[in-house]
Parts: sequence; structure tokens; C-alpha cells
Amino acid sequence: MKLTAALSQQNVFALLWHSGFLAIAMVFMDVDTIIPAMLVDAGGSAVQIGILTAIMLGGSSFTQLIYAPFISNFNYKKKFLLLGINSRIFSLLGLGIMLYFSSLIDETNIIWMIFILITIFSFGGAFANVSYTDILGKSILQESRKPFFSIRQLITGVILFAAAFFAKKVLTISDYPTNYGYMFFIAFGALLMASLGFWKLKEVIPSRLEIKNPNHFFRLIKSEWKQNEKLKYFLGFINTMGVSISLLPFIILYAKDFYQIQNADTGSFLLYKIMGSVATGFILFFMAGRYKYRYLLYGGAVLSLSLPVLTLLSSGILSFIIIFLIGGVIYTTYTIAMNGVLLEISANENRTLYTGIAGAGNILPALFPLLGGWIIKLYGFLPFFILFMLVILSSLFFIYKINCNK
Repeated sequence: MKLTAALSQQNVFALLWHSGFLAIAMVFMDVDTIIPAMLVDAGGSAVQIGILTAIMLGGSSFTQLIYAPFISNFNYKKKFLLLGINSRIFSLLGLGIMLYFSSLIDETNIIWMIFILITIFSFGGAFANVSYTDILGKSILQESRKPFFSIRQLITGVILFAAAFFAKKVLTISDYPTNYGYMFFIAFGALLMASLGFWKLKEVIPSRLEIKNPNHFFRLIKSEWKQNEKLKYFLGFINTMGVSISLLPFIILYAKDFYQIQNADTGSFLLYKIMGSVATGFILFFMAGRYKYRYLLYGGAVLSLSLPVLTLLSSGILSFIIIFLIGGVIYTTYTIAMNGVLLEISANENRTLYTGIAGAGNILPALFPLLGGWIIKLYGFLPFFILFMLVILSSLFFIYKINCNK
């Protein structure tokens, strides 16, 4: 069946529905503020925050290397998309139940259960993302992609902003762990509604890349590596600039260690992070067709370099509000640019393969939080921040070599 303008528009609506409710869910289980703050309140250490951040941000993406060879062998990927999102839905329900009734559970077991359920959530998301990227690339007409990315960011930004006020209120209506139980129950309901958008998707174009065994898969990767020069630099970019979105959980730890922040402060950090994301989404929406991904990449790198400096110079809660505001800008520019560049350097027949390759390219973002937690525990925050800045500086080379003109 041919992808028509009408089908493309229907898929746009379905994906926007999903993105809108997903935005609500992600506010109530924000990986940069809510989850690390919850883990610290549960008695988690710097090393444990590093491990959990690695699972959520780097490790989940790395597992795409495992999923991609399997999913690539199927013409249609929607069933895998639904399987992935349903595993995320039930893990959120499990977190809500566990935290609400945590008074009946030993503290050590609570931390273990947090790790297990967050791992299911993260790996389920990686499983769904392989299918999502493939379906997105072939279910929306090419000329509608950049406007879709921009309007998606605009709509979700408005929802994020409204949801952040509500989340801040929920965090303060009770103490740990009940407040976090409420947060995850709401996230569960929102993600359940978001899944309805995937049920409405029309996947009309088959896309199959036969992969016989792991050796065949790695031969394909080697072939693409040789043929597509930009793929090398794209992997270099996500391996370096990718660590930028793993910094904020450690800043939460820094703020709790040195300024003893409370639940209300965590809610404020979440709110201002989202404000930065929303403002960036509005600007990019109105500039759709005029900005280039390359400039987003450079801007995100420069802003990322400023975060450790601002953290070390912080003098109170106001300083951290500014830091999280900038963090929201960085997250949005990185997400839009990374997804846009991935779609531009791949094609329908190899997009699942490229998504798996991109997941494999998240080696450093997966390891960096682990290394960061260990460095902070042994030597403090200063060496960790210096290492972070060195990695971000190296990303400038790869951005220059990608030279994405779209």
C-alpha cells in the first residue's frame, strides 16, 4: 500500500497523541530529577545513582544493538512497538504499588526493586524505540518530518509545562515514599493513554532487512561503516555529546549533599528544566525550515560546557534553577538534532539497522555515569566535572565532521 498524504496525516495525529500523554508520564518519572531524588531519599549512594543513570540513559540504548537484528527480519514492526510500551506501562504500575506499600518492605529490597523495575522500563523503551524509529521514518512523508518534530516539541512542551506544576504539587502533598507512589501511579495512567496512539498507527510500507545471524549483522554494520562516511562521525557524536544528558542526576546529588534540598526544590528544578525545554521547542517550531541541525549541535555543546562551571559557582537554590533551565534547553536541542540527523543519514530499508548501530554507539554514555559515580565517591565532584567537560569538548570535532546541511 502506498503512503498517501491522508495516511501520513493520520499517523502524525496518532504520534502526536502518543507524544502528548508520554510527556505527562515522563514528567512524573523524570530521569534527571524525580528518579535520582527518589533513590537518594531511599538511601541510594553516588555509585548507585551512577548505575541507575547508566541503565536509564546509556544501557537502554546499548541494548538496541541486541534488539535490532531480531526486529529487522520482520516486514512490519508495530507488534514489537506495542510489546515494548506495554512492558513500560506495567513497570510504572509496579513502581507505584511498591512505593505506596513500601512500609511493608525492607529498605534494601526497595532499592533492589527500584533497580529491577526501572531496568524493565528502560529496556522496554529501547525495544520499542527500534520499531518506533523504523515506523516513524516510513509512516510520515519526508517533507512533513521537520514540521512534525517541531510541532511535537511544541505540543509536548505545553503539556510538560502544565504537568510540571501538578507534579510539583504532588511531590509536596506527602512525604517519601507515598508522594513518589502517587507520582508513578499518574505516570502509569498517562502512559496507558499514550499507548492508544500506537494502536491507531497505520504501518503500510514493509521494511525488511534480513539478518541471518550475529555474524551477518556485524558484517552489515562493517559495510555501512565503510560506505557511509557520516555514520562514523554520527557515532562519535552520540558517544561524546550523549553524556550531556547524564549530568543532571549528579547535579541533584550535588545539591542534596551541599544544600540539603527538599521535595519542593526538586519540583522547582523539574519545572524550570521543562520551562527551558518548552521555550526551546517554541523557538524551533517557529523557526522550522530555517534552522539547521548543525547549529543545534554546536549550541548544545557550548551550553553543556557551562553546566559544571555554574554548578561549582552555585550559591543557592536560584543557581540550580538556572542550571536546570539550561539543562532543559540542552535536552531538547540534542533530542531534535540527534533524531533528525539519524533519519537523514539512513533510508527506509536500513533504518532499523541504523537505530541498532546508534544504540551500540552509546557505549560511553552508558559507562560514563558508572565512572562518574565512582569518581565522585573517591575524589569528589571537581575531577568528575573536568572529565565531563573534556568529553563534551571532543564532541565539537564530530559535529564539524558530520556537517549536516539540513
